[in-house]
Amino acid sequence: MRDHEGGPGHGERRLSTQEAAEVLGVKPATVYAYVSRGRLSSRRAPGGRGSTLDAREVEALARRGRREGGGDAGSGADLSVRTRLTLIDQDRYYFRGTDATELAVRHSYEEVAEWLWTGRPRPGAVFTAPGPSVEAARRAVEALPGHSGPVDRLRVAAVAASVTDPLRFDLSEEAVLGTARSLIPTLVAALPAKDPKGPPVDDGPLAGRLWARLSGRAPGPAQLRALDTALGLLADHDLAASTLAVRVAASARAHPYAAVSAGLGVIEGTLHGAACGGAHRLLLGVLDAGHATPVIAEELRAGRRIPGLGHPLYTGEDPRARALFTLLADIPEAVPALAAARDIVATTARHTPLHANVDLALAVLTASGGMQPSAGETIFAVARTAGWIAHALEEYGERPLRMRPSGHYVGPKPPRPLAE
Repeated sequence: MRDHEGGPGHGERRLSTQEAAEVLGVKPATVYAYVSRGRLSSRRAPGGRGSTLDAREVEALARRGRREGGGDAGSGADLSVRTRLTLIDQDRYYFRGTDATELAVRHSYEEVAEWLWTGRPRPGAVFTAPGPSVEAARRAVEALPGHSGPVDRLRVAAVAASVTDPLRFDLSEEAVLGTARSLIPTLVAALPAKDPKGPPVDDGPLAGRLWARLSGRAPGPAQLRALDTALGLLADHDLAASTLAVRVAASARAHPYAAVSAGLGVIEGTLHGAACGGAHRLLLGVLDAGHATPVIAEELRAGRRIPGLGHPLYTGEDPRARALFTLLADIPEAVPALAAARDIVATTARHTPLHANVDLALAVLTASGGMQPSAGETIFAVARTAGWIAHALEEYGERPLRMRPSGHYVGPKPPRPLAE
């Protein structure tokens, strides 16, 4: 419903998020992204139910999009891609129409991955890594410098595994699924174990194998369940930057290992997968100080954004964070870190209304499990590999090289003489 309420600029025409999306020809999630980037301004609707946008701003953005891109305002820099995989709507998200948080809580990561790939349940699914693939990946990872980060290791492992697979260019659905079921456990097996004296954990559920690469502590059942659920929650999240890179690679018919490598290259960005580490370090600072106020004050004084808070696609708490916090509340080791996370949210809310995102929930899991700050990035990358494969499979079924936007040239007008 259009909002004609007064306040600043009494009489101005206001649009709901859904109405703005229809004018722009984009999804509501994209409208939220426009607001977070400052392309549109929003205002809480009377009664606190949702937000409204200035109709003149929306229409101006739509006109600019048609003028510059020859299409809707989502073209070009805000590419829209038809997908059957993930829907984000009204602070919830869905995998193939099924509530993703319920799916991740009730099913293992491997089962969530199978659902994303095929749309068919596969109870008890367990991924097994082939010996030659693991051996090649481990040798490659061991050759890296000691200061190498987790995504460095995963990226090198993916390349090493690919050269052991002479049939990697078979892009049929059956072959790609076979690659996916062996690549993900290979990536985990290539990571060094935290307890070098003990035998490597290379069987059983993937969450148990990954825990042994992240923490030297023996996990309890509730901790393993939380890690397994975190993997499922992070398996996909629509067209994040790394997922778009994967689809571009798949559009050029790069094989699955190369497509995953493209995603790993992007996820290392500080505004993507690496954001988990900042939330982990912030949480440790609060635990050391005993209260969030001095730590948050120092972050704000330094002009830094508070990590672990806010998400452009959700107006309230990130549903992935909410699901993880619920599980973490039942883990005694996580209680202090969970209380510190709640303190961070409450303290920051005094000056800006931001909610917890999944980075903060991951920080509680990793900090309470005795893991390094980079552990969240590792969890994120391993989990998202399932979604990347699902998007690559979709893209292999589309017209080749369709992910080729046109550049909007704004340089000197030709012909221009060569500078001397």
